Amino acid sequence: MHHRRVATTVLLVDDHAGFRRAARAMLEREGYEVVGEVASAASVVGATEVLRPDLVILDIRLPDGDGIDMIPALRRLDPTPEVLLVSTLTADEIGQRLRHLSGVRFLAKADLSPAALREVLSP
Repeated sequence: MHHRRVATTVLLVDDHAGFRRAARAMLEREGYEVVGEVASAASVVGATEVLRPDLVILDIRLPDGDGIDMIPALRRLDPTPEVLLVSTLTADEIGQRLRHLSGVRFLAKADLSPAALREVLSP
């Protein structure tokens, strides 16, 4: 039986430096290693290939693209990272788009906390 490994390394993808800074501080306090930060959709796949994070925390709305549209390319990578989508939108607002994505987790940015992260990433 395949057990998901616990994510320990993280790539942060968000165009807001303030959010990346706050998320990095929280993740590092929780024992995660933030291996990189990128601010654009164009950089996501390349950075993931190079850095090989266990987890990609991926903003849905990026200046040059849509985080949800990046998921198929991320799933083709080996190893395949976990993906946690984040957005200023709520799950209700983007729920229709998330329904067809099995195994992708979502957290509203307003709800991002150590407890919420643990819950959403628990196997």
